Amino acid sequence: ERRGLSRGEAADYIGVGVSKFDALVADSRMPMPKRIDGRRVWDRRQLDLAFDLLEGGVVAEANPWDA
Repeated sequence: ERRGLSRGEAADYIGVGVSKFDALVADSRMPMPKRIDGRRVWDRRQLDLAFDLLEGGVVAEANPWDA
């Protein structure tokens, strides 16, 4: 898989639209792009790390010893 993603690809990768992705970048919940000459490219690994830090989504498994 490619590591560098365009803006639209990065938005699709995390499951949101482009305007929502832009808002997440603006408020630092998603990383800024890297610049390659005049092109902006998002690093897939950085997106994964930022996505992991978003709120919610943690499901605690039931502990059988708690019953």
